[in-house]
Amino acid sequence: MTPAIFTIGHSNHSLARFLELLRGAAIDTVIDVRSQPVSRWVPHFNRTTLERVLAEHAIAYVFLGRELGGRPQDPRLLREGKPDYAAMAQAPAFGIAVDRVIEMGNTSRVALMCAERDPLDCHRYMLIGRELAKRGQSVAHILADGTFEGQPATEQRSAAGLGPRLI
Repeated sequence: MTPAIFTIGHSNHSLARFLELLRGAAIDTVIDVRSQPVSRWVPHFNRTTLERVLAEHAIAYVFLGRELGGRPQDPRLLREGKPDYAAMAQAPAFGIAVDRVIEMGNTSRVALMCAERDPLDCHRYMLIGRELAKRGQSVAHILADGTFEGQPATEQRSAAGLGPRLI
């Protein structure tokens, strides 16, 4: 079965490598789920630069970091200063944004993008991927080596305590 929704971490990839990973999955829409769409370490992933480069390669860019980002501004979504994923998953804006991702996934090949290389280190797996899977969506994570790992395999890796893949 072809995954309806992909995820990807920009990590410290060059733009060329990042575009290659997107092409390898035939992605035509990148959904940025970073709370702050900037990077100190890899500035080519700052929102304005990334948006322009993706457009040059006929890839759409959608920012949903306010609704789906891993660092909420609302203090009610924090527990002891850290994101409370259970509370975040219940927030109305989160649910509406997940619905929007599903709708986009029905008409195009989408990839949720955050910064972390391995999905185990990122809310795109721990929060968004789990919610999408609960809603019956097929989710696959694009790994740094260009292979895909389905949400169930990532769950198994997490449960086994295997930690991030060093690729």
